[in-house]
Amino acid sequence: MAGLRRRVASLLYEALLLVGIAFVAASLFLALMAPAGFAYGRPLLQAWLLCIAGAYFIYCWHRGGQTLPMRTWGLRLATPDGRPLGLNRALLRYVLAVPGALTGVGFAYALVDRDRQFLHDRLAGTRVFASPRARARRSKVQA
Repeated sequence: MAGLRRRVASLLYEALLLVGIAFVAASLFLALMAPAGFAYGRPLLQAWLLCIAGAYFIYCWHRGGQTLPMRTWGLRLATPDGRPLGLNRALLRYVLAVPGALTGVGFAYALVDRDRQFLHDRLAGTRVFASPRARARRSKVQA
C-alpha cells in the first residue's frame, strides 16, 4: 500500500489539475448558458462541474487505475486484492469521496485508520497501492 504522504502530495497535484479542468468546463457552461439568463445558473454550474470531475475520475480509475497525478507519484488504484476497478466500483468511490472531500472527514479518517486508508476507500472496497514501476525505482535507489 502507498504511504499517506505520497497520497496527500498526489491529491494536491490533483487539485491543481482540477482547477484547469473546472476552468474549461465552467467557461463552456457559461458560454452556452449565458444567453438563456435563467435564475438557477449557480446550482446548475456546480452540478455540471461535479459531473465533469466525476467523469474525469471515474474514467481514469476504471481505464487504468491512475489519474495523471497518481501516475506521477507512482500510485495505482485497485481492489484490495490488486484487481482493476470495475465501472460501478469507480462510481461508488467517487460518490463516497465527494462528501468526504468537501468536509475533510474522509481524509482525516486516514489518521486513525489502521491501514491509513481514506474513508471512501474503506467504504468502497478500494485501495491505493504504490505502482510496480515506483516500487522497482525505489529498490534501485536503495541498492
